[in-house]
Formats: sequence, structure tokens, C-alpha cells
Amino acid sequence: MPDLKSVKSQAVKEINNRLFFRLFQVANTLHTKGTQAIEEFGVTTQQWSVLGALSRPQVKEGMSIGDLSRFLLVSRQNLTGLLSRLERDGLLERATNEDDRRSRKVKLSAQGAALWLKLQDPIHNFYDAALKDLSFDDRLAFIHYFTKLQTNMSKL
Repeated sequence: MPDLKSVKSQAVKEINNRLFFRLFQVANTLHTKGTQAIEEFGVTTQQWSVLGALSRPQVKEGMSIGDLSRFLLVSRQNLTGLLSRLERDGLLERATNEDDRRSRKVKLSAQGAALWLKLQDPIHNFYDAALKDLSFDDRLAFIHYFTKLQTNMSKL
């Protein structure tokens, strides 16, 4: 007769593997399909995330690259190239931090803010299509479980 504890342990390992692999697939699909949803604007999902972060009212005057990096959970190194491309395209500006003249803030330019407004319908249409079979409560549960997962992983 099989050891039930061992069988359960193996099942948990298989479920964990499947769950994280599915999460990996979902992230890749988000980047691919999300970029397709806004391709007419010449924006990628990574750029979309930066524009969205900088469009929030509480950072209207900009935010430091370090704060942006922590908010988006990306390395400063990965963010630097992305910010340079957005600045080159006129979508964001770098300005001296009023509180600390040695540091700089990034903020949306007028062109970036206008683009963000144009992106709203395609982004929300993408969200609606991607979440079409999920109830309001399902969506709240996803937020809850993703938050728990992210919190646990950040402690590793």
C-alpha cells in the first residue's frame, strides 16, 4: 500500500510546478497579447506599465527612478533602457528633484499624458476580453491570491 504522506507530497510538488509554469505562460501571453492590443500606438506592455505608473495622480510631479523601480518590481538596470526609449520618443521627461537637487525624477510629458489617454480604451478592452469569463468575485480573489504570492516571493 502506498505511503499516503509521500503520495500527497508528490502531488503537491506536481501542482506547484504546474501552477508556476502556468503563471510563466500567463505572463508571456500578457506581454504578447497586451502588446498586440496596443501595437497601433507603438507601445509595448513594459512601456505601458511605466506610462501607467507615471500617470497616477500622486506622482503628477514625477518620481525617482528608484521609487519607480520598486513600484514596478523591476531592476533599475532594466528600467534605465526603457526610460531612455520613452524619453527619446518624447513620452517622458527627466527633471531635477526639487527636494534633492542631486537626484532626478521622471514624469510623463504632455505627449506621454496624451498617449496614455488614447491607450485607455484599448487597454480596458483588452482587460475585458482577457477576464470575460471571470466574475467580479473571481477577479477580487485573483488580486488576493496574487498579492499573497507576491508577498511570499518577496520574502525569499
